[in-house]
Amino acid sequence: MNKQLSPNLVAAILIGFTILFLAILPVRIQLVPNDVEAQETPLQSESIAVAQAEPKVVEYTLRTILGQTPPMAYIGVGGDIDGQINPSLSANVGDTVRITVINGDPVLHDLTIDEFNVTTGDLLLQDQSATVEFIADNPGDFVYYCSTPGHREVGMWGTLTITGEAPAQAVHASAPEVAVIPTVVPAVADAVSVVHDPADLPAPIGDRGPTDVRVDLSAVEVNGVLADGTTYRYFTFDGTVPGPMIRVRVGDTVELHVRNDTSSQLQHSIDLHAVTGPGGGAVYTQTNPGEETTFTFKTLAPGVYVYHCATPSVAHHIANGMFGLIVVEPPGGLPPVDREFYVMQSEVYSVEPYGTQGHLTFDHAAMLDERPQYFVFNGAANALTADEYALRANVGETVRIFFGVGGPNFISSFHVIGEIFDRVYNYGSLTTPPLTDVQTTLVPPGGATMVEFRLEVPGRYILVDHALARAERGLAGYLYAEGEENPAIFHGEGAANDSGH
Repeated sequence: MNKQLSPNLVAAILIGFTILFLAILPVRIQLVPNDVEAQETPLQSESIAVAQAEPKVVEYTLRTILGQTPPMAYIGVGGDIDGQINPSLSANVGDTVRITVINGDPVLHDLTIDEFNVTTGDLLLQDQSATVEFIADNPGDFVYYCSTPGHREVGMWGTLTITGEAPAQAVHASAPEVAVIPTVVPAVADAVSVVHDPADLPAPIGDRGPTDVRVDLSAVEVNGVLADGTTYRYFTFDGTVPGPMIRVRVGDTVELHVRNDTSSQLQHSIDLHAVTGPGGGAVYTQTNPGEETTFTFKTLAPGVYVYHCATPSVAHHIANGMFGLIVVEPPGGLPPVDREFYVMQSEVYSVEPYGTQGHLTFDHAAMLDERPQYFVFNGAANALTADEYALRANVGETVRIFFGVGGPNFISSFHVIGEIFDRVYNYGSLTTPPLTDVQTTLVPPGGATMVEFRLEVPGRYILVDHALARAERGLAGYLYAEGEENPAIFHGEGAANDSGH
């Protein structure tokens, strides 16, 4: 007869086997999670994604375009940006970004991204292209733009967005700052005079009826003499500052032609304040280098009016010399005088300080901040004090000065030292009675006047803006009056110098 095992013994044996089994298997139980747990481990998924991401080359092609909205822009070529104006570009941190720019017109453009220190350089010829390439090593929104003055301001810019995380940056000891003195390039040896002779103006219209008149103007960019030993890049109408004075009669129909010289780097145009119509003519005359545009207008109101270039940056083109006067005479013409002169005031904005010798550089920021280095009559520092361009008349003669301000920013307090204006046609109005016996007259930017006086005493008279500090920045002209002394009007003891100033 078999003896039965004690229940207590059986229980002890089972417990022992269980303990032994658990001692052998725990590692296998911990290291084999179920499938759901493996897929939901976030750290494991992220590490795999990072390991699989590879930097790539991101390419875009842009073409410059004019005459759209905005008036100057880039347009996408190909891919997702095809046909888009100033398209938004994108890349990831670590990508190589390659941007090709094609110049769509024979006008100066470029593409610049400051934060990555890249630029295509100047693109001047039509269909000329250039490519920039750089590593997108920082996230953020960055502006690509044309650095030609005024082009960004009228809309030639877009955004490059770089996403991702910036890489860890190594810590470097900062180098001591060293003051950098800008280098001034030598004055241009063959620079020309841009000064418009104040005695060079059309003859009075006289008593004639309305007629058809053709006017031709050429936009010419030249290296000109700003001061002794100093040159500057001017924009001009017909090679001088101001441009030619246009003289017509109220009721005339004017056919105006604007030709942009083939050597120009920029588009040019004209806005005449005597024109009634959008843009004063600028809507029809945005003219590329080597091309010609035309429009017609009827002169509706007599007056002395300013004309100027109206291509962005308008203020830049004016500051560099593209302005002049158009005189619309009333029926019967103007009262006769013995001498007529043509003078205009403007400012020059250069990176280099006043008096620097060499070839100066236009300063767009200074223009926006209204910080000129030079104030000038007829285009150059002290131009009308030179014997070649000084105004000349005789005692007893009546003198008329057509005076305007191109600006682009500053009002003139026009004054002739030693004279009183017998008549001032305020704001250039020829239909209101003139002011009489005026010492100094205000002329705003884009405004004009006509002053008349009789010379009673010989000597040298000085044309100034009576904001007289400007005379120390090049703003002065001379009017020489020749003839017999007149002690009943002006007399003193001792020898008199030329002008007392």
